[in-house]
Amino acid sequence: MILSRVAQYSAVLDEVFVALGDPTRRGVIRRLGASPTSVGELASEYRMTLPSFMKHIRVLESAGLISTVKSGRVRTCALNRERLAVIDDWLAEQRRVWEDRTDRLTTMLEEEQ
Repeated sequence: MILSRVAQYSAVLDEVFVALGDPTRRGVIRRLGASPTSVGELASEYRMTLPSFMKHIRVLESAGLISTVKSGRVRTCALNRERLAVIDDWLAEQRRVWEDRTDRLTTMLEEEQ
């Protein structure tokens, strides 16, 4: 049971990092951090066709980083801040690991002197 949770967490983390691995998608996330925005407004900031831009939106939505709502002809995107917590958790875990390692190294070096 624990192994399946770890595998599921890993898959989610991988998906989020892949989604954020592209500068266009990171830019969309940055922009949505300010407020929900229509796809048209988001796309206007990039030199690409709307169908190409929509691929980026679908990747972000698939990773759970954003949600979209269509009202009439306008699709509005909003940031899912909770999904970003996956990255925060992972980084905190990595920080703890490295701080423990540097603490042990410091102790070892002090003992040698």
